[in-house]
Amino acid sequence: MASVLTANDEQHILDECQEVIEYRFKAPELLRAALTHTSSANTRGASNERLEFLGDSVLGLVVCEQLFCRFPDYQEGEMTKIKSAVVSRTACAQFSSQIGLGDFLFLGRNLKWGAELPSNMQADVFESLVAGIYLDGGIEAAKTFLLRFITPEIDRVVRDAANNNYKSLLQQVAQREWGGTPRYLLLDEQGPDHARVFKVTVEIESYRYPAAWGPNKKIAESKAAQNALAEIQGEPIPFPCD
Repeated sequence: MASVLTANDEQHILDECQEVIEYRFKAPELLRAALTHTSSANTRGASNERLEFLGDSVLGLVVCEQLFCRFPDYQEGEMTKIKSAVVSRTACAQFSSQIGLGDFLFLGRNLKWGAELPSNMQADVFESLVAGIYLDGGIEAAKTFLLRFITPEIDRVVRDAANNNYKSLLQQVAQREWGGTPRYLLLDEQGPDHARVFKVTVEIESYRYPAAWGPNKKIAESKAAQNALAEIQGEPIPFPCD
């Protein structure tokens, strides 16, 4: 919001933001601070930089707790990889963009409002908001806010890791048994753009294994790898497509 705002304007922005984030501040000044970019602050201490520092740690704590409780069989290294993806600056910027948090950011006059907000600023304001909620309502309030973002992101990262594991395992088998590398071939794609499905087969040493369908190429390749592993091991094909 790079313009001169009245007290009523600011209150309207804060009210609208609280509706979007689904949290009502007991101390609205914390929300105001979380939304204040350095360009519009009188001093650096009045901006959201300090809150950003705290918010990063709160986010990390909540993610670690979720991973620890949800995946009791995962070792430290596995949890660390997932955490790194979920708390990354890219992920925080995506979370911020999902709810349009940048629309409520108080910017200085030298910054244009209305253009796409840089991803680093999107990430900053998200982490700052997390800290504001934590200071205002405690860890449970911050956790409630964060779970709507991190739960699907954790699921996505875990799912992608599993998909990659099947392909990695097949590659190990192919190199050990035949000294070759699996090739993934797109055989068909069907459906409208918003609901397209893909048919993929895996080929090793000129032999094609049973193909599989998937909602995107990555998942289709993972399912094709599982089909190949099943056939190699003499087990039923998990994803028959005919």
